[in-house]
Amino acid sequence: MTLPRAIQSSLARADYAAIEDDWLARLGQDPADLDYFVGVARALVGTAEEERARFLLEMLDEQLKERDAWRPRLKLLERAGSILFPPEGLHPAILQTLERLHGDRPSFRGLAETVGLQRATHDVPKTWEKVERLETLLAFDIGSVVTMEGKGAGRVAEVNLGLESFKVAFERQTLAVGFKAASKLLKPLPREHVLRRKLEEPAALAALAPPELLRVTLQSHDRPLTAGEVREALAGVVSEAQWTSWWTAARKHPQVVVAGAGRQTYRWAESSGDAQTAAWSGFAAAEPRRQLELLRREGARDPELRRRMAEQLAALGDEVAAADPGLAFEIWYALEKSGGAPEGVSWAPETILAGSGDLKRLLSGIQDRALRERAYAMVRERRPDWPAVWREALGSEPDPRALDLLADGLAQSGDPATARERERFFDALVTQPHKQPAAFTWLAERAARDEALRLRNPLRLLQQILASMTRDEFAPFRTRLAVLADSGSTLARLLQHLTAEQAPQAEDAVHRAPMLQPYQREQLTNAIQLRFPAQRKETAVPLYATRAAIEAKSAELQQLMAVEIPANRKAIEEARAMGDLRENFEYKAARQRHEYLNSRAATLNAELARVRPIDVPPGEASEVRIGTRVRLDGGRLLTILGPWESKPEEDVISYESDLAKDLLGKKPGDEVLLAGAPHRIAAIEAWTE
Repeated sequence: MTLPRAIQSSLARADYAAIEDDWLARLGQDPADLDYFVGVARALVGTAEEERARFLLEMLDEQLKERDAWRPRLKLLERAGSILFPPEGLHPAILQTLERLHGDRPSFRGLAETVGLQRATHDVPKTWEKVERLETLLAFDIGSVVTMEGKGAGRVAEVNLGLESFKVAFERQTLAVGFKAASKLLKPLPREHVLRRKLEEPAALAALAPPELLRVTLQSHDRPLTAGEVREALAGVVSEAQWTSWWTAARKHPQVVVAGAGRQTYRWAESSGDAQTAAWSGFAAAEPRRQLELLRREGARDPELRRRMAEQLAALGDEVAAADPGLAFEIWYALEKSGGAPEGVSWAPETILAGSGDLKRLLSGIQDRALRERAYAMVRERRPDWPAVWREALGSEPDPRALDLLADGLAQSGDPATARERERFFDALVTQPHKQPAAFTWLAERAARDEALRLRNPLRLLQQILASMTRDEFAPFRTRLAVLADSGSTLARLLQHLTAEQAPQAEDAVHRAPMLQPYQREQLTNAIQLRFPAQRKETAVPLYATRAAIEAKSAELQQLMAVEIPANRKAIEEARAMGDLRENFEYKAARQRHEYLNSRAATLNAELARVRPIDVPPGEASEVRIGTRVRLDGGRLLTILGPWESKPEEDVISYESDLAKDLLGKKPGDEVLLAGAPHRIAAIEAWTE
């Protein structure tokens, strides 16, 4: 620290009385200002006034002790203890201060012994290292509330001095953490931290109004949080059913500051004014379409903030109308929606649409899908050449819903030439899908519900869908294309329109498609072979099961394909939309569920493809077969069924088991060795469901 000029001047003049007067004045104002006191003391030592420095420090030391300012006193001993005390007196002073600071902690004395605080008392630098180590460990003393990554909040339940470890009780498990690892793995939570309050006062926390609970959560962290992180922090306080309404209400508070595009983060401003200042700064620095979003979200905070944003966007609309009419179109409607559509401007939507010589540039420049649809409707209302405009837009429109609008509108135009143009467009998509990947993906999806599209050329469309999955042009659309191979979607429906001559080509295309999941490939192959029995190849090893078990497994597969896999796919998309996949727990859990469901579906599909029902004529059976009951001497009754029905604890065994293999083919009166003991077959009867 640089000494005040008055002190420097007094030192130069050797005016120690002035220095003492200034010292006493500072002592009455702020005895914890150690930068000043230690700086003056060291300066006095540098001028051979060590005794005077010690005298002044003694007064400071007494003042700190009288005020119970033990933390500043410990810092004073660390920074100027060698001036204040002789070597043999410093260590007792340190111990005294630590005792006053931490003496009430359950493990203070044990931990002090563990770090060796009473050993090598003459080694002052080593003593301070031990003090630092002691205070680090005391942060995890019994009763301390801590957090650990992946475990949440927990409480230290035990300090094991012998094993040098802390036992921490988390919600789902208790862990032992060594002294050396504690500072890296555990983070002490202050009393006001949301995770600590969740542990200590969950009811009071849940009773807070949404904005107040969000404030507590955001201010508990030293960085902005994503919505996913807020949700994770409040798990158990805000239920899954309440989350959407709670989050909508909480984030509307004027002190909530939102930053970032896509993966947005949230922090709590000190005041509404600070939040508005931050909102304006973020708006001014954002790119134009991000500004439109901020106007919608942040403009509602304050009329003046909305006015400033609207003025800047209106000026931007004037500037870009000629070069980027699509952006100007979006700006106009954003301003209208916020309550202040600009009047008398040359770039109003009607003016742009009526006078634009390049409608393709205008329409493709509107990035908002709903506004593009509005622009298409306005073109249809205002321009006689709208069919040509819509037909051209079919090739460049990326959104499936907008493509539906265009295709249906052209079909309803009543103009034969327009209808022919539409049909030629569809033919071109199937012939050369890579030239317009977005439109082809839409057409492939639409074919699932549009039989006319499936009838055009079912084999060619099937082959092109499977081939497109591997093409680079379709990289952004692979997830959508993969869904088309699921039960009930386009590929399965196309199989219904194949001829017997086309079946081998279709099956070959399915087998050669590398992007299909195993269960999808097997499902499509089975569908082809079911419709065209000549394609079926008998499975090498039949699987026998009861009709009830077959029905149950079929129902399970149907549930997977029709309900659980689509729901999981939706969960993956929703989780992906929440942000960074590396830190997205919901996404990872959904992907793990995806792998399990697909594996289960593939297994069921393969087993059902080779299953055969167990069919045994009623009455007495002449020998032990699958579907018979075997009564042994002694009264034990064994039922031999398939692996799906096996319940060894109830003496229902699978024909694949060693026990069943020893029995199969035997007749009444035959002797068999079961578990090393001889038994005689008393009777054999047919099993009935």
